[in-house]
Amino acid sequence: MEKRNFKSIAFFIVIIVTLTVVVLLQGKASFFSPSSKPRIKTGAPAPNFTLRALDGRMVNLADYRGRVVFLNVWATWCPPCREEMPSMEKLYQELKGQGLEILAVSIDVSGAKAVAPFTKEKGLTFPALLDPEGTIQDLYGTTGVPESFIIDKKGIIEKTIIGPLDWSTPDVVGFFRDLMQRP
Repeated sequence: MEKRNFKSIAFFIVIIVTLTVVVLLQGKASFFSPSSKPRIKTGAPAPNFTLRALDGRMVNLADYRGRVVFLNVWATWCPPCREEMPSMEKLYQELKGQGLEILAVSIDVSGAKAVAPFTKEKGLTFPALLDPEGTIQDLYGTTGVPESFIIDKKGIIEKTIIGPLDWSTPDVVGFFRDLMQRP
């Protein structure tokens, strides 16, 4: 009889603990997601930020108002990020000075130590910003890397792209050219 009572009590404890965990998980869903803020939506103003560039200067998104901004969140340890960077450089070379700015925000925790050799190896000339604390992830509600946000001249999110893309295709270049022509 004592063994039977012990098993019954143990069974009820397991059920109570399980129910408690389920309730806590439902209330804390954001704890398990990489970002505690909701994803920024197309048509919303792009949240402003200030980050240090690889060259040491401070870069503020608001300073780019009046130009189209291609904001890319990436990391050197991310194979798809590494894959898309050369096409980003091609896009930058084709459209820089015509109203397009690329801001590539690295979330590498080692900062410049990881980013500087990578940008040199790949011959990247667009600004690489350092965000080892992951501020941009929380601000924009990203869920991984790479994620890109295309911001129009007025500072509004025009498009969000999750995952890598070949940024040098004629369709993509045409999209940016059209966006740069808008008032």
